[in-house]
Amino acid sequence: MNARQARIVWGKEVRELMRDRRTLISTLVLPVLLIPLLAVGFGFLTARQAGKVRQEAQQTGLKVMVLGAERAPGLVAFLAQSPVLRLAPATPDYAARIASKEVRAAIDIPAGLEAGDAGGGLALPPEAAGLPVVRILHYMGEFRSQMAVRELQRLLREYRDRVVTARLAGMGLTSRDLLAPFAVAEENVAASRKVSGNLLGGIIPYMIVILCFVGAMNPAMDLTAGEKERGTLETLLTSPVDRSSLVVGKFLATLAAALASATLSLASFGATFSILPLALSASGPDARASLLFSISPGGLLAVLAMMGPLAVMFSAVLLAVSLLARSYKEAQSYGGPMMFLVIGLALVGMLPGMELTWRYVFVPVTNVSLISKEILTGRFPWGAIAVVFGSSCLYAGAALAAAAAAFRRESVLFR
Repeated sequence: MNARQARIVWGKEVRELMRDRRTLISTLVLPVLLIPLLAVGFGFLTARQAGKVRQEAQQTGLKVMVLGAERAPGLVAFLAQSPVLRLAPATPDYAARIASKEVRAAIDIPAGLEAGDAGGGLALPPEAAGLPVVRILHYMGEFRSQMAVRELQRLLREYRDRVVTARLAGMGLTSRDLLAPFAVAEENVAASRKVSGNLLGGIIPYMIVILCFVGAMNPAMDLTAGEKERGTLETLLTSPVDRSSLVVGKFLATLAAALASATLSLASFGATFSILPLALSASGPDARASLLFSISPGGLLAVLAMMGPLAVMFSAVLLAVSLLARSYKEAQSYGGPMMFLVIGLALVGMLPGMELTWRYVFVPVTNVSLISKEILTGRFPWGAIAVVFGSSCLYAGAALAAAAAAFRRESVLFR
């Protein structure tokens, strides 16, 4: 291989890629804009829509059906005081009406709930084997139904507390300390970067892996199948450049695009989650909000280093596979299934409770995703890092050798 020739080929390919709008969008624009839009824009829209729905619910009310209202008139009267709920009489088709969103939820009052309280209140019938259960029937996952459920739970807790207070007063007890001899408080002892690493350690590597792959995909297709389709590959092969230098030049151009995409993604993540706490604190005094979004710059740089071999592997594999295609469109049909495979391997790092073990340390993409998650929490298991980095370099070398072998085959170049 001639280093000067490889550098000339690399410069030529980079200049051509910079003129390609698809490459610029997938490599430069997408990583910079996608992450802030997802993290800030989507969160803002979600909060705005949720506030809009809550305001609408307060104005129009959430329709809730009461089953067995005659069994606890005191409870029903208490629920009717809610400014959010609109109580509706029971009908036999309550489940269908909840599923069709005509009614947001239903409350099923058991028999004998107020049997032992003349003034109305929760009581345990003597013949009962356990406490009576008030069932809340709802539509799981439906936003307004869940709002009704939360309001019903709040009202039931408040009503229960009132009944307990009244009974203690009836027994001559003026304090509720008898039922609450001690209080329970939660306190976080983990550092802020560990908390944010656990929360964001799965999504950050996942997004960077996907954007790194996308950043390499379009350049690899354009430099191989695209040149075939345009008829410029034959002209390039007639130039006084040996095949090894040609392969290295095209590979370095693709790798530059992949690394640029990964670097911009990390920079976008760092900038987004540095600004986000300021935006959250400006909206109100919430110390926990600032705590949850603290990412170490050193951790991001370490993640970028782990993405290096992965970018090499992506670039080499995409070059070799795209070279097999006769046209750019055919290369896209090869790249689509590969992208789904990469997404599936990267998703493993987002599974709850998933940690890096020797079972996953040699699995490509998955091992980088899991070790990046550990790094973002502030842990640096150097043994596992060395194994993951080494295995990724091994896979990258094998992929690069496959790409070089494909460029030496005339049947592949001129198919």
